[in-house]
Amino acid sequence: MWNITPAEAWELLKEYNEGEFHLKHGRIVGDCMRWYANELGYGDEADFWECVGVLHDLDFEQWPEEHCVKCVEIMKEKDLDDRLIHAVVSHGYGLCADVEPEHQMEKVLYAMDELTGLIGAAAIMRPSKSCDDLEVKSVKKKYKDKRFAAGCSREVIEDGAARLGWTLDELIEKTILAMRASENVD
Repeated sequence: MWNITPAEAWELLKEYNEGEFHLKHGRIVGDCMRWYANELGYGDEADFWECVGVLHDLDFEQWPEEHCVKCVEIMKEKDLDDRLIHAVVSHGYGLCADVEPEHQMEKVLYAMDELTGLIGAAAIMRPSKSCDDLEVKSVKKKYKDKRFAAGCSREVIEDGAARLGWTLDELIEKTILAMRASENVD
């Protein structure tokens, strides 16, 4: 069993992050992870999935060059569960970590973390500035333009979809729905 609540995860994230962007991203990814947990039949672990989402970039603001490394030290100091630590670190697989996503929850985080940024950027470009009327085809059009949201790794997104056994369209559709359900998405 894990040993942190979503509220405690949020407080821990705030302890190491001050920037509005990083805090908002943590909230959005946490909300999306909760949505995915419920959607995929892991509702009894929704709090855990949310905590993983909230904490996934715990170390990024202060130690971007040690991302997915420094967080291990911080979480061990806080005596957090090894399963939580593994999940958080695995989202950086191939980018800044060699810990491979194994559990479905880890694969979801790995697949959709980068995608939330791309979807958020696509939503901002719409007249509504919202995910509420955003469609898969609109995201795919932006996705194909490598200059758009250039910091969002298409390779990781595609690898994540494949690890889940989903098409890219399925991953995009589910992540749009997850973001629509988030109270933290504008």
